[in-house]
Amino acid sequence: MTETTIARPWLDTDLSVDERVQLLLDAMTIEEKAGLFFHTMIAIGDLEEPNPVFATPSAREFLESKRMTHFNLLGGAPSGREIAAWHNALQRLAASTRLGIPVTLSTDPRHSFSENPGASILAGPFSQWPETLGLAATRDEELVERFADIARQEYTAVGLRVALHPQVDLATEPRWARQTATFGEDAELAGRLGAAYIRGFQGESFGPGSVSTMTKHFPGGGPQKDGEDPHFPYGREQVYPGGEFELHLKPFEDALAAGTRQMMPYYGMPVGTEYEEVGFGFNKSVITGLLRERYRFDGLVCTDWGLISDSEIFGQPFPARAWGVEDLTPRERMKKVLDAGVDQFGGEANPELLLELIADGEVTEERLDISARRILREKFELGLFDDPFVDEDAADEIVGRADFRAAGEEAQRASITVLANDDVLPFPPGRKLYVEGIDADVAAAFGQVVDTPAEADLAILRLQAPFEERATMFENFFHAGSLEFSEAVIAHVREVAAAVPTVVDVLADRPPILTPIAGVAAALTVNWGASAPALLDVLSGASPARGALPFDLPRSMAAVEASRPDVPFDTADPLFRFGHGLAL
Repeated sequence: MTETTIARPWLDTDLSVDERVQLLLDAMTIEEKAGLFFHTMIAIGDLEEPNPVFATPSAREFLESKRMTHFNLLGGAPSGREIAAWHNALQRLAASTRLGIPVTLSTDPRHSFSENPGASILAGPFSQWPETLGLAATRDEELVERFADIARQEYTAVGLRVALHPQVDLATEPRWARQTATFGEDAELAGRLGAAYIRGFQGESFGPGSVSTMTKHFPGGGPQKDGEDPHFPYGREQVYPGGEFELHLKPFEDALAAGTRQMMPYYGMPVGTEYEEVGFGFNKSVITGLLRERYRFDGLVCTDWGLISDSEIFGQPFPARAWGVEDLTPRERMKKVLDAGVDQFGGEANPELLLELIADGEVTEERLDISARRILREKFELGLFDDPFVDEDAADEIVGRADFRAAGEEAQRASITVLANDDVLPFPPGRKLYVEGIDADVAAAFGQVVDTPAEADLAILRLQAPFEERATMFENFFHAGSLEFSEAVIAHVREVAAAVPTVVDVLADRPPILTPIAGVAAALTVNWGASAPALLDVLSGASPARGALPFDLPRSMAAVEASRPDVPFDTADPLFRFGHGLAL
């Protein structure tokens, strides 16, 4: 044995993972164990300084004072090398602590077009792909697994080892703000593609080259009352008027069969079911009864972010998402989460509160050890104790590699879905094009760009699916409310379409009501994150149209409001049905 393994016997690779975990657990103080339970945000920057943008403590305070070693990386950097270099500096700091427990870095999705500090991160230097709904629109398991394998390589190159995804919730409530990161409305498709996603991220066997997947949001976050988001008090209730609670479990069953390592319960609280009416992270009947006992899941369970403590986001106060237990103190909430069977507190950084519970005998060290074993096992199996560092030169070569970018661009093209076409597509080269939402220089490669619809042979308008403005900046990151376009947008489309045959393309992060537009557009397409060149490749016939809808497109808001949030395909007489997509 080396001097290192004598001092730290858990570093002996000849021992089994279980033996190594026990050796480390035996060496840990209560404070060091408590630190394992907290998985909060961190941002790239000086390790000695608090982060001014995200109002978080310094990395040194996190590691040395709070004994925390799990962090969700917010934001990014211009290059893979810069992320990798910061990661290595963080791991060197971790290695200098008493036990040298390495850091586990996690991330929300960062390979698509959306930016939402509560859900996703701009791609930056990484290859860029359609949103998960767009992957679902391809219907292609091999493509989804290939995406996840590429994302795995880019993540591991910079030290990201936990994916806070996939999101296998069913998009059964058309207004729900979080559906862009799902695989759509159909349980079979969501389960099949979710399993492929997990295989790609975790690899053929789980180990040092893997990214651990934290599948969410158990037991299914889709059936939101009025489609509102449970980040906010008005979205706290999940309802099941159609009695379809079990249907929402099916994609999670496929994820478990594929070997997902971790699970995140949702914020929402079930109303009118056999389960306790408290948020799923507090819900023993769901976490222990359903996930642990019925499904025999012994992986790591981490709450969604911010269940315990109130917070301030972009200068606005937001309460803890303690739905159903708002009257409990933060300390009481923490105990209820632990009693439910959860292992980690997402978005929290207050181990001192857990230490109070232990000191007062409300939480035992034996209970700590149950979760600590799961948490440490994951670090050992990811190989973090054996080699926590990454190759900074390789990171620059791997992140955003040319073939990875090309694969992402091809997936963008494959996901674009043609809903209607009155013989204007594909358009031939040399047409006079009037464009909105497309850079004129990009469009110039496909035709002659003109300034007005009256001069054009074809107009191409790109729109965003509608949503309602809410009171705060953070709320407006979550597109919610009505799915109807404003009268001004509809009038403008009609005006252009009256002058020239018009193609309307809509970024369908939620299923928009296209009825007024479908009546006047010569062609109608939807996308889930696609560049202008990718769209124009499809519209011009340079690339075939292959996408198919991952959800129904409702005919009216009245149909949406009359539908049952837990029941798929429940809006009356949809304008376009799940699976619809024309070839060009």
